[in-house]
Amino acid sequence: MKKINYGILGILVISIFSLSIITMNQKKESIETNSNVVSNKKIEWGIKRNQNHEQPDVGKANKKILEDNNGICLGNKDKKIIYLTFDEGYEAGYTENILNILKENKVKAAFFITAHYVNTEPELVKQMIEDGHIVGNHTVNHKSMPELTEEKIRTEVMELHQVMQEKFNYEMKYIRPPKGEFSEKTLQVTNSLGYKTIMWSFAYEDWEENKQPDEQQAKKKILDNLHNGEIMLLHGNSKTNTNILDTIIKEAINMGYEFKSLDQFEE
Repeated sequence: MKKINYGILGILVISIFSLSIITMNQKKESIETNSNVVSNKKIEWGIKRNQNHEQPDVGKANKKILEDNNGICLGNKDKKIIYLTFDEGYEAGYTENILNILKENKVKAAFFITAHYVNTEPELVKQMIEDGHIVGNHTVNHKSMPELTEEKIRTEVMELHQVMQEKFNYEMKYIRPPKGEFSEKTLQVTNSLGYKTIMWSFAYEDWEENKQPDEQQAKKKILDNLHNGEIMLLHGNSKTNTNILDTIIKEAINMGYEFKSLDQFEE
């Protein structure tokens, strides 16, 4: 029988063990390095409108970053579909009318709410859900996410998520970044929480409650800029929007457009 050289065998085992540790460390360093290169550069969402009801220019680079991280801003360019969305930071007394108009016209929308909204207007949130609308996450405190730590972003998103589960047994799945500001990093964080980011392809200055746009001018601006695959952003605290919403919906339908829910989104 051959004699085993235990000295050499021991050296061999130690060498293999050391090599495994080095390899594991290299992998760990690689992972850490990869996560560190994700950009947190703030992107402030904006659009450049086109004429003749063509889709607007939302910025090729920003659109790619958004879509690479499970986000959307524009639907199919060949289909006359509009996705109607409202941002609701607080209630100004108009949402009940908005909900009634949507019901009368059989249109489903998405309402992006904050913690303040759900805490102060639970009955309206309940009505949104019962009417078949989407309730989206606009975070707890409406803070610019690129300015927050990763831990704080998770808190801002998941505390509201949990409240909606506890109060309404409702599972949020869409998010709209406050102030229209995000980064590649914040998109990855919210995506890891199971959220799809919803930006927009139309918005206008309607959010200042005490500085409301003229109704006829607002109506013309909205209708002149209707386009295929549009994600329309309106603010629910706008008296102007409330007064012209029924006309906007009816005129859009007369122009051949169809309103669909984000759950029916077509790329």
